[in-house]
Amino acid sequence: MAGWLRHLRGVRGLALGGLAAAAALAGGLVSADRSVKVASGPLTETRFHLLAKKPAPAPAALQARLDELAATYGEEVGVAVTDVSEGWTAGVDKDRPYPQQSVSKLWVAIAVMRAADAGRLDPEAWVTLTDEDRSVFFQPVAYNIGKAGFTTQLSSLLRRALVESDNAANDKLMREMGGPDGVSLALAEMGLAGVKVGAYERDLQARTAGLVWQTDYGMGWNFQEARQALPMATREAAMAAYLADPLDGSSPASITAALAMLSRGELLSSESTATVLGLMHDARTGPRRLKGGLPAGWSIGHKTGTGQDFQGAAIGINDVGLLTAPDGRTYAVAVMMRQTRKPVPERLAFMQSITRAVAEHWAAAETRTAAD
Repeated sequence: MAGWLRHLRGVRGLALGGLAAAAALAGGLVSADRSVKVASGPLTETRFHLLAKKPAPAPAALQARLDELAATYGEEVGVAVTDVSEGWTAGVDKDRPYPQQSVSKLWVAIAVMRAADAGRLDPEAWVTLTDEDRSVFFQPVAYNIGKAGFTTQLSSLLRRALVESDNAANDKLMREMGGPDGVSLALAEMGLAGVKVGAYERDLQARTAGLVWQTDYGMGWNFQEARQALPMATREAAMAAYLADPLDGSSPASITAALAMLSRGELLSSESTATVLGLMHDARTGPRRLKGGLPAGWSIGHKTGTGQDFQGAAIGINDVGLLTAPDGRTYAVAVMMRQTRKPVPERLAFMQSITRAVAEHWAAAETRTAAD
């Protein structure tokens, strides 16, 4: 493992410098009308068809419904819905970066499994977490760290990160990948330039609050106490900077494009794809977000994001995932809130309304097909 990380750091400059040329030769392709850029990836049958023609425009009725729902909600929201097989994307403010918060754990997991596919990392390898590996906020794995640390497998950390959204588990996985730069390199190699991680979870949260991470912040309520002790002007400036240019910012449409590629098997081996999708389906967070609006017969694999509360607003309230209809058709969906002052029930109702809009679109299409 350590040898591979040294190699990763050594080739980073060369790899990044050659990414553009490699993409052009190995999959950074443009569709026939040369106006629709498609991220690099294996040439699956669906990908071949998407590259060969311009994707169909998003259904007008679905687009109108999304516009209506967003306008009624009355706050800044980003929404994207991508038909995985057809390639079209409908949405609202879908191309502007929003804070991802823990949604970025999904990209860390994909990067880890990409390294596993390449034989550079063994998911069943054992690693030891120490006090230096503590993170912030939700980190139940850290409760196991004793004087001798806590030894566990990377696969267990992967499950904790995706299923429970454990911050310490995610930060340790990033460390095994060579840090944020190592994860970014892996994402770039897959053609996922539109999604990013930006920083360790603990560093992201510290910077957002106006702090610089210290090891003791990972113990008890030390982080919250240090944050509370800051001058309000410092906290306001830090939050404003984050919201204006999120370190972990990604657009809803970039996220659904990446999810569609994952679903089609264009990012990972079939075994690793099944592993990531399975963990997304097992997610315990946000049961009343996108999942709460699913009709009977539908399934979802998803990842939520929830940022800090500040001055009466909740930051980075998100849910992204793959919704599968009873007939197997799959839609990648992202709903993102930069900052919201709405009560929790209204946030949940909005997310559920997007899910229902997708299901209603599918049902209407099925009805038309049956009539034909």
